Amino acid sequence: MSSQRQEHDQVEQLIMLFNHVFSSRYQTLLVRGDDEPIYLPADDDHAHHRIVFAHGYFASALHEISHWCIAGERRRLLEDYGYWYMPDRRDDSAQQAFEAAEIAPQAIEKSLTLACGRRFNVSVDNLEGSADVDRDAFAVKVEARRQRYLSDGLPARAEAFRQALEGLFIEAQSPEQAGQRAGDWLDQHEQAS
Repeated sequence: MSSQRQEHDQVEQLIMLFNHVFSSRYQTLLVRGDDEPIYLPADDDHAHHRIVFAHGYFASALHEISHWCIAGERRRLLEDYGYWYMPDRRDDSAQQAFEAAEIAPQAIEKSLTLACGRRFNVSVDNLEGSADVDRDAFAVKVEARRQRYLSDGLPARAEAFRQALEGLFIEAQSPEQAGQRAGDWLDQHEQAS
């Protein structure tokens, strides 16, 4: 099987798994997008909230899922969680603000990526900006935050999905089995809360 076909199939599995775990419980779907990523809350035309990831890329899907895992209930009712994204071409101060806001989601993204048996790369996302970007320093901050999550625990939706991803991509469970594992974990977590 070609690597392009394998990547497509894994993206389809990822979509199926996310939707299995979260479509009923959180009325949220993961959707392959053609353009830039965006989070869209449910509206008159759509019964589900939608996490739209960029260009069908696996890494984009995990990144957008990570933002969703952090967003609180109120934020999940707002387009893009009510945040304004500053695109490429950031200056030093805008880049620092971007990186500060990205540490936690990228730490979660790294946990999810590793649960898929994949290699994680931080994103400083400022290819044409004037800011002096230190990718290695940012990677250290992301890893430190991931280590804190390992000791304190990931947010509930992130942990449930991490377990599902590990089941699907590492342990070769079916999407249904891996999804059931995440659902069971969420049920236990909600009962304990």
